Amino acid sequence: MLFRVAVAIFALLFGPISGIRAQEALSDTLPSSINTKPSGATAESAWLDLRQNTPGNSRTQSAPSWVEAVTLLPAAQATGKTTSKSVFRIRVVQPSVDYQVLFFRLFFDDKPGQQPELIVWDESGTHVLRSGVLGSGINLPSSDSVMIPMTGASSIDIEVPGDGKTVRATYLDWMASSSVAHPLNADRRDVIPEPFSSMPPLHSPSEDVEHFGTVTATLAAETIPIGTQIQEGAAAFQFAIESQPLAALLTFEVANPCIDLPPQIYINGQDIGPVSLALPDLADPGYRGEMAPMVRQMHFQYTGWLRAQKIVPVTSLKVGANDLIVANGTSSEPSAIRATQIQLKYLWDKSDYLLKTGH
Repeated sequence: MLFRVAVAIFALLFGPISGIRAQEALSDTLPSSINTKPSGATAESAWLDLRQNTPGNSRTQSAPSWVEAVTLLPAAQATGKTTSKSVFRIRVVQPSVDYQVLFFRLFFDDKPGQQPELIVWDESGTHVLRSGVLGSGINLPSSDSVMIPMTGASSIDIEVPGDGKTVRATYLDWMASSSVAHPLNADRRDVIPEPFSSMPPLHSPSEDVEHFGTVTATLAAETIPIGTQIQEGAAAFQFAIESQPLAALLTFEVANPCIDLPPQIYINGQDIGPVSLALPDLADPGYRGEMAPMVRQMHFQYTGWLRAQKIVPVTSLKVGANDLIVANGTSSEPSAIRATQIQLKYLWDKSDYLLKTGH
């Protein structure tokens, strides 16, 4: 039986929907084989700091030999147009012919109207491909990933409106490919390989979905900013249920969360605690530290999207309308959520459970 969940959203919707975390800049130059792995020693990955520090605070960077040069071009030289844009040009050479696809992750402040774009060129100065605008204008520190076919390409431009100070860094790694087996009857997942995390992007069903007695309902697919104040700046939802579930799970993606002060959940006026974050490896360059006066410990934000989940106590739910609020933890920086959904588990004809007798 399908228990439809009716939803009303009371939060301000912010920015366009971002369907996937990574954008693929793909063309016909990709390898024809689905199983490719470079032979010989594996090429190192590259982490390039693109912050425009003063000379006294900057240090000479090291990079693998396949990164030939990194240059910040003046706006007039870069575009030849009246629009002021800055360009970071990264010259790259393939370590061998086996290396054909480059994973390119850019870290930037995702400000509306100042979102970056990648442009790839060959040695003759011919434009090979463009990524399209990265980010979704959420006005938060973020990151976005692109897979670039590098056959014949020699340089990658990061073009950004303004002085370029919204661009912070980039991570580059060469990719191999292999065939992947997946269950035919399971939900299709678009997995863009991330070096430090295997969590796929979260998709929101357009209609309620019932599977093995569990109903999945989207509360909001859109990106919604959240702050620390419950009355102002929190994301508020209202959803109705027709019968009491046995278990309930809230899931969404959150951008720029403080990893030790994740968003707080309130259901029908009751504080049910913070969500749990699916954290990538601490080696991920997406972690950004912050020190505050009179505080000895450094706190970290994750400048990207993470999956967040919270088991909702069913005793806090009621048949009919339920009010749900998502707010940032105290002293957290502003963030945003997207793909917010709830799962409700009910008994079905093949439920597996035990009945224990009293002692």
